[in-house]
Amino acid sequence: MSWEHITLGQRVLFGAGKAAEHVAAEVERLGAQRVLVIGSEFPEVTSGVGVVARLTDVRQHVPVADADRARAMAAESRADLVVSVGGGSTTGLAKAVALTSGVPIVAVPTTYAGSEATNVWGLTEAVRKTTGTDDRVLPVTVVYDAALTLSLPLDLTVASGCNALAHCVDSMWAPRTDPIDQALAAEGIRAVSRGLRLVCSNPGDLDGREMMLYGAYLAAVAFSSAGSGLHHKICHVLGGAYGLPHAATHTAVLPYVLAFNAPAAPEAASRVAAALGGELVLLYDEVGASHALRDTGLAEESLAEAARLVLPAVPPSNPRPVSEGDLLTLLTAAWRGDRPEWSPA
Repeated sequence: MSWEHITLGQRVLFGAGKAAEHVAAEVERLGAQRVLVIGSEFPEVTSGVGVVARLTDVRQHVPVADADRARAMAAESRADLVVSVGGGSTTGLAKAVALTSGVPIVAVPTTYAGSEATNVWGLTEAVRKTTGTDDRVLPVTVVYDAALTLSLPLDLTVASGCNALAHCVDSMWAPRTDPIDQALAAEGIRAVSRGLRLVCSNPGDLDGREMMLYGAYLAAVAFSSAGSGLHHKICHVLGGAYGLPHAATHTAVLPYVLAFNAPAAPEAASRVAAALGGELVLLYDEVGASHALRDTGLAEESLAEAARLVLPAVPPSNPRPVSEGDLLTLLTAAWRGDRPEWSPA
């Protein structure tokens, strides 16, 4: 074996019902005096710290105008710490502040998006999403509290969980993947899929939600190291160009990218299937996940344009070559919700 792996440094605090306690402890440990809170959920999480400003208006895909407003608020309030409480878009807006100011972030995720464990940022302007990596945007601390996910509706829980699965699957063959990423991704798939089944059987199952958070963290760590593969390149283009819902788009596209790449990466596909306990589409059937891209609001007449937009972003290291025709075929099947044509041996 010959590879290089970089592990990003980050403090992780995990415990149901302990978010407020952990946030207060981290603010004290970091010596922060002026906290900017981003997110409208769970104000009690930051009730014990010195909040100087709150930004509650958060939109998906982090529009540049929103980033500029958040940066201005951070500067005007002289914030020395950002605490984000919410899903991936909330974390993403906090990252936009950190990217230009260097102000550290304590992230409190309330979904399974995984952005809190990566040094990846994204901004959208003129219907185009730009992403990059910068260690300044990696939250210094992540506070996981499964109790904060109990109010997340079941359909969003499923979509967010499938988004975490997408991080894992893409990490199996992304440009910088290595054996450590693949091991983390496999365990992430096992944990998220098990947690999804538990939560869908009983939405109040805290153990299942903890399993999902654990798996989502592993997924994000693997993804942060391995980089964006074909799946994420497709979804970033679709999200930025057409304003599609992030998690639902990833959920819809994932089975088709897996079916496309699996024949050219049989070992990776076998590990995915083993961790899932079978076919991905069977898990979708079990938990009620949609693999119909039309359900996200994408118009059928946009598919050809989308294929053209995605092609320049396709990683050269993808397990099999990708043409514009391949992308149109993949997107068309996903839009219609056809049964993905792959099953593990």
